[in-house]
Amino acid sequence: MKFNLALIQMKVHSEKEECMKIAENHISEAVKQGANVVLLPEMFCCPYQASLFPSYAEEEGGYVYEELRALAIKYNIYICGGTMPEKDAQGKIYNTSYVFNPQGEQIAKHRKVHLFDVNVKGGQYFMESDTLTAGDSFTVFDTEYGKMGLCICYDMRFPELARLMNMAGAEIILTPAAFNMTTGPLHWELLFRQRGVDNQVFTAGCSPARDLEGPYTSWGNSIIASPWGKIVGQLDEKEGILVQEIDLEEVKNVREQLPLLKHMRKDLYHLEYTGE
Repeated sequence: MKFNLALIQMKVHSEKEECMKIAENHISEAVKQGANVVLLPEMFCCPYQASLFPSYAEEEGGYVYEELRALAIKYNIYICGGTMPEKDAQGKIYNTSYVFNPQGEQIAKHRKVHLFDVNVKGGQYFMESDTLTAGDSFTVFDTEYGKMGLCICYDMRFPELARLMNMAGAEIILTPAAFNMTTGPLHWELLFRQRGVDNQVFTAGCSPARDLEGPYTSWGNSIIASPWGKIVGQLDEKEGILVQEIDLEEVKNVREQLPLLKHMRKDLYHLEYTGE
């Protein structure tokens, strides 16, 4: 039930090949520190700019996909490959995360369900829907360590999605993300701690490193929170690696001591999944 989770908080460059080199350098170091599962940031291989997503988009099985798959095999690890712009056969573009096991098999795929369309007065303006299409499913996958949930950045703001992953058996929720300088200071820690407490799971958010000269300034501060809502690991804004032991036995212990999931009033309310 124990494994070492690595969050790779890396800088993003305009060239995919350079991003993959940076990612591998960090992954290699994380493995030396004992990492079994690696989480990369949202849009780790592409500038986080809506107008650029179409030109960086790849169909499943493209360059970045194959590079991630090869790294999972090379380092004998699970890789949650951050996110990348994915183009389907109809030309629609999604913000997509792939997960590979140590054999290089794709074991999960999540398309961002909630698109980040915001206009904060005096703060952040961003419209993902200008170029992206929303996904229509929640994602939980099996590993040798236990069940894991997967969502992407803005998805984490919706407790319904986290609860669906919980109901499907997830004991940790992995979240490639890129909160900004408006929302990050106020909401980043709060959301990851709260989703952990709400669902009695571990939560992990992996962000790009802050780059004041890039088109989008990320908050950074990649984080891991426990089922009690305690921050068990966190980086600052700079490029870096966080490797943290995760003991999923803690999920069982917390749920036994504070059985809130058993106390849900399903006679009064329930959550129904209506997607595919």
